[in-house]
Amino acid sequence: MYNYLDFEKPVADLEGKILELKKLAENGEAVDVGDEIARLEKRSRDALRDAYKALTPWQKVQVARHPDRPHCLDYVTALFTDFTPLAGDRAFGEDKAIVSGFARFQGQPIAVLGQEKGSDTKSRLEHNFGSPRPEGYRKAVRIMELADRFSIPLVTLVDTAGAYPGVGAEERGQAEAIARSISTGLALKVPSISVVIGEGGSGGAIAIATANRVFMLEHAIYSVISPEGAASILWRDTTRSKDAATNMKITAQDLLALKIIDGIVPEPLGGAHRAPEAVIRSTGDLIAKTLADFAAKPVDFREQRREKYLAMGRSL
Repeated sequence: MYNYLDFEKPVADLEGKILELKKLAENGEAVDVGDEIARLEKRSRDALRDAYKALTPWQKVQVARHPDRPHCLDYVTALFTDFTPLAGDRAFGEDKAIVSGFARFQGQPIAVLGQEKGSDTKSRLEHNFGSPRPEGYRKAVRIMELADRFSIPLVTLVDTAGAYPGVGAEERGQAEAIARSISTGLALKVPSISVVIGEGGSGGAIAIATANRVFMLEHAIYSVISPEGAASILWRDTTRSKDAATNMKITAQDLLALKIIDGIVPEPLGGAHRAPEAVIRSTGDLIAKTLADFAAKPVDFREQRREKYLAMGRSL
């Protein structure tokens, strides 16, 4: 059973009935219910298709935040081999909200950075719900500089509601750490690829997403501030989060049209949480294709990145 979102209630009702019938059949408490189960499964698929064929921006926010979506470590485990994690910023401490290290991707050395939210209460607390502190971004800078020094391409997996806003983080220079991470990402001489796999929130996301190619999953979001934060600032009313989500243009489709991102990774019907292996495989295929394109047409990656972001400013 899945954790159902508000707009998935018709699907939840149907799949609940299917589960009940299957249990009755397993316990021998019902006559042959195969035909009824097949009929309900078809209705469930149709209801799911209807729910997802025209999601509103706010519904996409809900899907992007779904607790069962595959997270950074799921991608790292599935896509990379010989992953060697590196910890600490060599200045203050270790921040587990950011996963970092070196690995091999289809035999090729690769540097990996990502934000990990956690999948249960214990891991969410351990990873601070994917909200990095300054030491996390300084660790990211450390990994980027190592990748640049040894000419290793960089892949980043973005999934954060935003950088941690606590007093301690501000005291240790949160804004400076984010700015330095953005600056380092822009200055890399090696190619970089970023994929927004869930939430791409504020400067906390941009800090590791200033890449040569930026992709988003179909139901991911990428924004300068959360819809709740925008509603609180603009209207002093967090109940208007739906209006903020609509007006901010935070969906993958909106951002592709605005040329903020370079492509969209399709998700299975019902979202990435319903078929995580499929969406991780699709993401890996896109990373492989992009790395192959980089290798086939080597350019000045720093200059290409510079032109990419300057063009955004001119077009907007």
